[in-house]
Amino acid sequence: MFNFDDANKKGKEAMDTALKSYSDVTKGFQAIAAEAAEYSKKSFQDGVAHFETLAGVKSFEAAFELQSSYVKSSYENFVAEATKLGEMYADLAKNAYKPYEAPVAAATKAAGKAAATATAA
Repeated sequence: MFNFDDANKKGKEAMDTALKSYSDVTKGFQAIAAEAAEYSKKSFQDGVAHFETLAGVKSFEAAFELQSSYVKSSYENFVAEATKLGEMYADLAKNAYKPYEAPVAAATKAAGKAAATATAA
């Protein structure tokens, strides 16, 4: 017989899990957006400062050396930021999946038992 109380309880648990997951994902995306905005702002400021310095250079050799060091540091900063954002996205994915781990494991186990029973019959 179908038990409406159990169905209602399972539905409430599923909704609570979905809302918690949605909240965690939203917070994760906000953190990623804040980090990207901060990096963009810093990168722009570094670029402006570099071009101001570059405008005051008197020789070609000094300009070349200044430009080379700027490109190197910009690349290193970009790689570090890309790595950090990649880790943030990975953490976001792990946190978004975490509430569903137990129900998926239980469903997989139940499906495996049902398949074994059906094959044995």
